Amino acid sequence: MSTPPETILAPVLAPPRGTRLTLRGASIGRAGAAVLDGIDLDIAPGEVLTVVGPSGCGKSTLLRTLAGLLPPLGGQITQDGTPITAPHAERALIFQDDALLPWRTLRANVELPLAIQGLSRSRRRAHAEEWLERVGLGGHGLKLPHRASGGQRQRVQLARALAGEPLAVLMDEPFGALDAQTRAGMQQLLAEVLRGTGATVVFVTHDVDEAIFLGDRVALLGTGRTSGPLAVLDVPHPRDRTSHDAPATVELRRTVLTSLGT
Repeated sequence: MSTPPETILAPVLAPPRGTRLTLRGASIGRAGAAVLDGIDLDIAPGEVLTVVGPSGCGKSTLLRTLAGLLPPLGGQITQDGTPITAPHAERALIFQDDALLPWRTLRANVELPLAIQGLSRSRRRAHAEEWLERVGLGGHGLKLPHRASGGQRQRVQLARALAGEPLAVLMDEPFGALDAQTRAGMQQLLAEVLRGTGATVVFVTHDVDEAIFLGDRVALLGTGRTSGPLAVLDVPHPRDRTSHDAPATVELRRTVLTSLGT
């Protein structure tokens, strides 16, 4: 009988603790033009917060500000009480475009953050292979990105982001370009891979069902649902496909869709 992947990975992949991300009276945007103003939000360690809202409401701007790529225009944005002022390896950012380096193999792409951390070649190779196995790509490590499907490349991007054991993972519509079947598979994979990592996740999406499936809470941006720019709703059955038609889930879906004007 083969050993379960979790048993193989446990000695090497020590789960990191999560981190708390907090916004207090935050104004965010570019060059003095606020996209969101007066944001108050507390994202608990290990929480999966999904973010939905109409185009142009500031979802991606929020992620980039949490990543440290954009300074806040006002208020406070902190990680465990420390102001976020620049990018840091503790906060991994994942885009819709997989952004793999085309001249590096899939394994070498996953190794990249480990090399930056200074791990020896043998350790980062073993670590990368374990993560490729974990996302269902064992035996594919020597492929170049152009030989991999879109879904496979997104799996590699996920493995690369998590291999460095970040405390927070910030995801900007990472599955938006995938077909429906591949997207559903990636949602399930993300839910399974995140289990036990302890990482805090902020996941931006246009897909309401994706937001409700993945999130512990759903943040609504720019919907006019409240007098402020943000509303946060609890998800009754996070990461449970069987609850799709449960009354509480149906009611949440209706509330979100109504807030979005659809």
